[in-house]
Amino acid sequence: MNEILKKYRRDLHQIPELEFDLFLTQAYVKKELESFGYKTETVAKTGLIAVREGLSKEAVAFRSDMDALPVNELCDIDFKSKHPGKMHACGHDGHMAMLLGFAKYIASLEKVNQTIVFIFQPAEEGPGGAKVIIDQGIFEKYHIKQILGLHLFPGIKQGKMGFANGPMTAQNGEIDIVIKGKSAHGAQPHLGHDAMIVQSYLIQAYQTIISRDINPLKPSVITIGTIQGGEARNIIAGEVKLSGTIRVYDQDVYDLIKKRIIEINQGLEQMFLVNIECEIRDYYPAVINDSILFETAIKQYDKDAYEIVEPLMIAEDFAFYLKKVPGMFSFVGTKNEEKDFVHSLHSNLFNFDESILEVGLNYYIKMAKALKIID
Repeated sequence: MNEILKKYRRDLHQIPELEFDLFLTQAYVKKELESFGYKTETVAKTGLIAVREGLSKEAVAFRSDMDALPVNELCDIDFKSKHPGKMHACGHDGHMAMLLGFAKYIASLEKVNQTIVFIFQPAEEGPGGAKVIIDQGIFEKYHIKQILGLHLFPGIKQGKMGFANGPMTAQNGEIDIVIKGKSAHGAQPHLGHDAMIVQSYLIQAYQTIISRDINPLKPSVITIGTIQGGEARNIIAGEVKLSGTIRVYDQDVYDLIKKRIIEINQGLEQMFLVNIECEIRDYYPAVINDSILFETAIKQYDKDAYEIVEPLMIAEDFAFYLKKVPGMFSFVGTKNEEKDFVHSLHSNLFNFDESILEVGLNYYIKMAKALKIID
């Protein structure tokens, strides 16, 4: 099986596409699924659903993301991306290969006890294809009661699984801010309202939300990642733009952070006679794994074959599915220092030993048997 998994991965790696515009990727996955005997349904513009009907109509879903990233690949490999400026730098090519392998395996079985729904989902990296699939009624249509998903992860040794009981990845929001002051000559600052000074106060004040407003036992992060402003070295800045992100696990903490950001902005407006425009976009919820599925997963492995994962501040739109039904999101370790497979997700050097594709496939099979979906 590993050779066919490797072929899937390498073929898909060469045709990376972004967000919902995954026409080549969709065509490839569709052709393979139909060759196994499945009928496919298009969802979320370029996503795919395939179904293996079981003795019970109640279904368990297995999901793979499909989209790549706007990254220029630097890996020196024979199957390098054919689309400059686009790369499967987050392992979604591997995820699709594992789920295609599982679909092929399921298609070979004479019967299944429960219906299985294979979800190939676009736009995980943004703006959130999982929510689109949910809004299209797929879970109701196919009576989905549970869902499982995998992600390659270079923070865990190659071949080991990573499991988390409860919180695994964070809820996130995006912040866009425009500080509008009044420009003036740099030698006459009293004639202006300096947006550059305001942004320095704003960034420091936002960090006091974390250090002084939030219970230190509830992890949270506010990061301002970009600043753009000013016209010249001798001009008081009339406008500064900032952007950033919020990461938490607790909805109440998230709501408090948004409230304090607005209050700080209002205070700075009065202090410095500026106007602050602020947009906070709620993005992905937190991934909270089901405890029963977690216990089921760890029972399938010897203790040296998996790690318990501490919650991470990265975000993942699999979380939308877990708002709908119980589920489990797990990691497949890819870290291999001898082969230099140590680069982080989203790196233009991210790569992995393709033998781990079979590790992911075997996880799906183990869980399907443990949940009595198949014999």
